[in-house]
Amino acid sequence: MSNYDQRWTTVKVEIEEGIAWVTLNRPEKRNAMSPTLNREMRDVLEVIEIDEEARVLVLTGAGQSWSAGMDLKEYFREVDQAPEAFQEKIRRDASAWQWRLLRMYAKPTIAMVNGWCFGGAFSPLVACDLAIASETAIFGLSEINWGIPPGNLVSKALADTVGHRRALEYIMTGDTFTGAQAAEFGLVNKAVPLELLRGETLTLAKKLAAKNPVVLRAAKHGFKRCRELTWEQSEDYLYAKLDQAQLRDPERAREKGLKQFLDEKSIKPGLESYKP
Repeated sequence: MSNYDQRWTTVKVEIEEGIAWVTLNRPEKRNAMSPTLNREMRDVLEVIEIDEEARVLVLTGAGQSWSAGMDLKEYFREVDQAPEAFQEKIRRDASAWQWRLLRMYAKPTIAMVNGWCFGGAFSPLVACDLAIASETAIFGLSEINWGIPPGNLVSKALADTVGHRRALEYIMTGDTFTGAQAAEFGLVNKAVPLELLRGETLTLAKKLAAKNPVVLRAAKHGFKRCRELTWEQSEDYLYAKLDQAQLRDPERAREKGLKQFLDEKSIKPGLESYKP
């Protein structure tokens, strides 16, 4: 087990059994994302991405919240009167980790939503590959109540996951919904009782950690990119990712998998994957 506890002030990182547990660590502020947290999370993601000990990243929050969104005081009020160039930097730091890095991250990512998830927190939530929430977690877009439209890519995140009508309903009303509803809407993969949340997340993380990392990365990147391409562009791109995975894979997973399935008959389709 390795840790980076002393490196950052607003983020806690622990790596155990191939899983990097990244915790937004401002519980007194419900893990609201401040300019400092945004800068540190950018560094965290870049460091873990090249840490060979970490095969999967789990993003969660300290205390009873995942994240209450952007820190209204530090991110808005204290920045509103700053020079325009400084405001642009603050926004760039937020976008850098909340979706630019996280969305196409080199390693599989899981959002473990333990409590409040509000506003700007929807961007990293949807940028993560998979998400598991507590049934009692509370989700909401309260910006409309503070005279602020949803910022960053929150609207895009909702449109891509919960659909047109439902996204607008919560954007325009500021109403909240639970983790159980989030699973029903497709915003998260699964909702479980809070006491089972870490165990469920750990089980999923271990399953991902056992997969071939090169092939897994090509598969998830291919899916995310092709959603934005035409059918013809997707065909070219996905075949290119297939070829790239074969060239970059030191385990030669395709060759071994075909041998085990066709020659050794040791793989049962749908029940067991190839053995490295």
